[in-house]
Amino acid sequence: MKDDLTKEELNDLLLHATDQELQEISEYAHPVDILEAIHHLDEDDAKNILNRFPDEVLGRLMEEEEDEDRYEFLKQFSKDRQKEILEEMSTDEIVDFVSTLTDEQEQEVLAHLNTEDLHDVQELMQYEPDTAGGIMTTEFISIRENKTILRTLEYLQENGNDAEMAFYLYVIDKQNHLKGVVSVRDIITHKFDVTIAELTNPNVISLNVNDDQEEIAKIFDKYDYIMLPVVDDDNVIKGIITIDDVIDIIKEETTEDMHLLAGVDSDEKVDGSLRESIRSRLPWLCINLITCILAAAVVNSYSSTISTIVALAAINPIIAGMGGNAGTQSMTVVVRAIALNELTGENARKVFFKELGTGMICGMTIGLIVGIGCFIVYGNGYLGFVSALSMLLNLIIATSVGYLVPVILTKLKVDPALASSIFVTTFTDCFGFFVFLSTATLLLPYIV
Repeated sequence: MKDDLTKEELNDLLLHATDQELQEISEYAHPVDILEAIHHLDEDDAKNILNRFPDEVLGRLMEEEEDEDRYEFLKQFSKDRQKEILEEMSTDEIVDFVSTLTDEQEQEVLAHLNTEDLHDVQELMQYEPDTAGGIMTTEFISIRENKTILRTLEYLQENGNDAEMAFYLYVIDKQNHLKGVVSVRDIITHKFDVTIAELTNPNVISLNVNDDQEEIAKIFDKYDYIMLPVVDDDNVIKGIITIDDVIDIIKEETTEDMHLLAGVDSDEKVDGSLRESIRSRLPWLCINLITCILAAAVVNSYSSTISTIVALAAINPIIAGMGGNAGTQSMTVVVRAIALNELTGENARKVFFKELGTGMICGMTIGLIVGIGCFIVYGNGYLGFVSALSMLLNLIIATSVGYLVPVILTKLKVDPALASSIFVTTFTDCFGFFVFLSTATLLLPYIV
């Protein structure tokens, strides 16, 4: 059977496969591809195919299913089959699954677990979901340092399939304290009578059960590991976190920051309900309305100047809009730098003056273009000068504020992605209107 099937070929094969062919599909095709193909079939065909898969395959499919669809996926099967499917899932995936359920559904699912899995799941559920304890899995390989390579290999043959990953073995004492780590590569390249103690690296990097998921992602990024152990405050190993969990963390954190910067709730999804979208966006729009009223109040205070020189009304949005864009550019760069720990005490001053210089040069360039444009269109050199000067000052202030607001919010323990855009936009709009209209008012005798 060829291993480069198109989606259409996989769909057709699933529909007409014999039991033997279905077994082959489950062995070489990725669960994500199988699940995607099944989703394109009608309900009866999909249910028939799923019931022909073994429990092990269904467990893998269940882990790849979207969180909000897992319960309906599981409910397609009998209660006995549900128990078998859940036993094939890793404990951290079960925790993620039940966290999306109602209390009644959660109790129903937990009742299907065997005693060992139930204990592991309940232990993981004690931790906050965005901490190492809430993300880790308890399915890992640990071993005592007095074991020989031969005994270790025998142990791996018996228990290796139960682990989430078996690339590294964690060395522990009788109280399960983490003593070090040894790689499977080292084990298979040494003689059978060598002890684990001789191969153990005691300088093992570990995570604490209370570490935030953002810190976890940074540690994985720094050391390029594919898995790390998780310990409690007494250095007792509790589980492991693998690279696939970290990819999910990065995706979640990136999505959250993008949403917050745009004034959207971090949980909103493109296929969510109308009510969820309104609940997510309306509060932020109300806050933005307040900032717009502040900007309008500034403009209103110079209504007599605008009524005298109508051209100001056309130029005004350009000054404020360009300031908002420049401020957003600076803010985005700084928020990202803060998130990745790239902005430190050592380089903060350098970064600030770089942003200030960027605002100055961009302000002079854009200001010159706007000033010349105003002179050509309106034939008024003073109006061109006012427009150019206002653009320069607004872009300098915008880039400075784009830097300072996220930094100050971080110092105040407020997520800079959450509130930076509101403050930056409000400040650049209000200052842009103020500096342009106040300068025009001062030079009004020359402009008219």
